[in-house]
Amino acid sequence: MGEADIKEVVKEKYGNAALRAGAGGSSCCGASPAGTCCDPITSKLYDASEAGQIPEEAMKASLGCGNPTALAKLNAGETVLDLGSGGGIDVLLSARRVGPTGKAYGLDMTDEMLALANANKAKAGVTNVEFLKGEIEYIPLPDNSVDVIISNCVINLSADKDAVLREAFRVLKPGGRFAVSDVVTRGEMLPEIRKSVLLWVGCIAGALEETDYRRKLEAAGFEEIEVEPTRVYRVEDAREFLSGQGLDVDAVATQVDGKFLSAFIRAVKPSDAKTCCGPTCCN
Repeated sequence: MGEADIKEVVKEKYGNAALRAGAGGSSCCGASPAGTCCDPITSKLYDASEAGQIPEEAMKASLGCGNPTALAKLNAGETVLDLGSGGGIDVLLSARRVGPTGKAYGLDMTDEMLALANANKAKAGVTNVEFLKGEIEYIPLPDNSVDVIISNCVINLSADKDAVLREAFRVLKPGGRFAVSDVVTRGEMLPEIRKSVLLWVGCIAGALEETDYRRKLEAAGFEEIEVEPTRVYRVEDAREFLSGQGLDVDAVATQVDGKFLSAFIRAVKPSDAKTCCGPTCCN
């Protein structure tokens, strides 16, 4: 599947999820209520106090695998950018944390999600939020303009992760922080097993091996890189799906168990980093 094909599949999936959530249903692929389908990946990521701060439609539209707003340190007055902001849940939570002197941007390429996010913004009554249409490989913001970049299991969907990380580095201010939730893999496994489990994890096979993620962040210029597992998926979590793929789950258990995880990934743009001059940096 080529880069353009992956992008179209992602657009269709997330567009349909937005329409379901906007109509009062779940964002998940099936008919189950939000919070019960797609377990154990997308459920129970936000506590009751967070859920009370945002419209129900934003919660229903969530397709994330983590809660970057709970793990990222956000300060009053800062500018935050959410890559692949969907229905706006993490943008709205971030906006409240940075306060009226701060700003929260959400970037999404899907018209349906942007429409839902703007509707949720109006319902939430926040004024320090702006949703932008665009692709995470080409962020429509100036160099050195953002204090913190967050994302909730979207970078794994990109066919050009190097471009995403270069762009994240470009728009961050010197000393700015990269603080995202994402799906990663750990260790070697058979390609067909990796593909099947990633279809279960994210509907698009694209998660990086954790050491590859570190290398790509380093290549983009980041320092102080940390990968902190937040949920480790066991073979039993994926048993029903893998059985439906025609796999002998017990036979492949060692290829699956504990090798797929949601992680919180932190990195910092050096305070003496050179200013970039376009899609790639000049340094």
